[in-house]
Amino acid sequence: MELHDFPLLAAVLAVATVIGLLATRLRQPLIVAFIGVGILVGPAGLGWVEADGTIELLAHLGIAVLLFLVGLRLDLHLVRTTGPIALATGLGQVVFTSAIGYAIARLLGMDNVTSLYVAVALTFSSTIIIVKLLSDKRELEQLHGRIAVGFLIVQDIVVVLVMIALTAFGQRGGDEDADGEPNELHTEVLIVLGKGLGLLAGIALLMRFVLPRLLDHIARSQELLVLFGVAYAISVAAISEWLGFSTEVGAFLAGVSLATTPYRDALGARLVSLRDFMLLFFFLQLGAGLEFTDAGRQLGEAVVLSLFVLIGNPLIVIVIMALMRYPVRVGFLCGLTVAQISEFSLILAALGLSLGHITGATVSLITVVGLITIGVSTYLIMYSHQIWDRIGGWFERFQRPGVRQPNTDRAGGDVDVILYGLGRFGGHAADRLDRAGLRVLAVDWDPYRVTSNERENVTAVFGSAEDIHFLETLPLSRARWVISAIPRPDTNLALVDGLRRHGYEGRIMLTALTPRDVERSRTEGVDIVLDPFAEAADTALDVLGGDTPGERPAEGRPTGERGPGDGGGGTPTP
Repeated sequence: MELHDFPLLAAVLAVATVIGLLATRLRQPLIVAFIGVGILVGPAGLGWVEADGTIELLAHLGIAVLLFLVGLRLDLHLVRTTGPIALATGLGQVVFTSAIGYAIARLLGMDNVTSLYVAVALTFSSTIIIVKLLSDKRELEQLHGRIAVGFLIVQDIVVVLVMIALTAFGQRGGDEDADGEPNELHTEVLIVLGKGLGLLAGIALLMRFVLPRLLDHIARSQELLVLFGVAYAISVAAISEWLGFSTEVGAFLAGVSLATTPYRDALGARLVSLRDFMLLFFFLQLGAGLEFTDAGRQLGEAVVLSLFVLIGNPLIVIVIMALMRYPVRVGFLCGLTVAQISEFSLILAALGLSLGHITGATVSLITVVGLITIGVSTYLIMYSHQIWDRIGGWFERFQRPGVRQPNTDRAGGDVDVILYGLGRFGGHAADRLDRAGLRVLAVDWDPYRVTSNERENVTAVFGSAEDIHFLETLPLSRARWVISAIPRPDTNLALVDGLRRHGYEGRIMLTALTPRDVERSRTEGVDIVLDPFAEAADTALDVLGGDTPGERPAEGRPTGERGPGDGGGGTPTP
């Protein structure tokens, strides 16, 4: 496609918009829509778009911006706070998926190199899609969300290392020296290591002496900051390509070099829209380049490989997490997040094609697997809890004994309050209860929140609100209040049911975010229902209107009950 042909470009963008709108109505990621647009307007469809030099350049720019943002948001602290589970799950899933995927590809009749590319492509999951879906469900701060993001970061690092290895050695395997003899492998390794260390040293020097001072001046203009970010990413990518590595590696390292600066969030937020627009051309090029010469055979192979990704990948994660004594339910929710292949899988396939390692047919096969798995896994993640409710009982029989049981004896003596959840809302509640001098036993599924608790009167233990057997370890007979700061109605109602089965006679306070959930909690006889959103709105309107707080009861709790914002600061009176 000649991009100076303005009407044609306008038509392609209009088609992309319409199909993108249809995809969002079907709650599908735009990746699926854009690849579909590429197929529609490419040689296999309307024939509007061909993989010419201009669109290929725009596609490379989109990939560079994508890798720059991945590096920019690389949060190694998140990997550390999720403990060894992120590293073990991330690396374990990559190893086992690669091994099994390679065996499946060989059984399907592929050669060694093609099987290796296909196997590696099956291992990586889409950070962009998963983070977006978990964010929409407000589950990024839950344990399975933090673990999932943690091992996705590990996967991103692995895929960058794979691309470095491919671009460094991919075109040198058959090189010969001046005498016609094969080059010594160790010489090639030393050359690659030297170039790589030189690139890293240069970026380290920029990070230490240049970038902090330069950014202080550039950041005075937000427009100039965005321009600098793009120019810096493309420049480092170009240097990386000149040294024999890929542009993707350079763009990633450019992002990492800015990840510790105070401007990374502002820069990342402003570049997201540019990334999404530029990636349109990559997926257009990918869709336009798909080969359908042997569609029947490829479709069968794609179904087999897709079933492995949709079923095998989650099972691998569940097994790894079960071996590390995490509950099957948490492993199940984490496992569903890896039931698709990534945009990086498609980038890796395109890189293999450019190096001459695989054919266009293999790229088409990996792309079709991507379309199937991304489309199906989107619904798996969206309805993960409903799926667990239906089939979770079958998985629970594989729960290992002694799963992360907390030592509640650390609470010692009487306990005034048992608090479930130390997240944003629960953490503030714990602070208020601590200042009030109440003895609190806090229960949370996040190991980092448990180990980082430093409140004097709050003892934090590792546990689940949905585990009825866990309640047996708690001092229910000594607690006067049980408070759940978890905003999930099903979890809260399961907790209430468990408390009643264990004969708890104290008072119960739950959190709800919608009027429907408030009413459901009230019908279960809960003493107090906290509605943080309604509470915040009432307080703000009281201040704006000059009303006296407390003139009318906040929606979400019964009249006459005390809650946050009332006298006593919302602290339950034991």
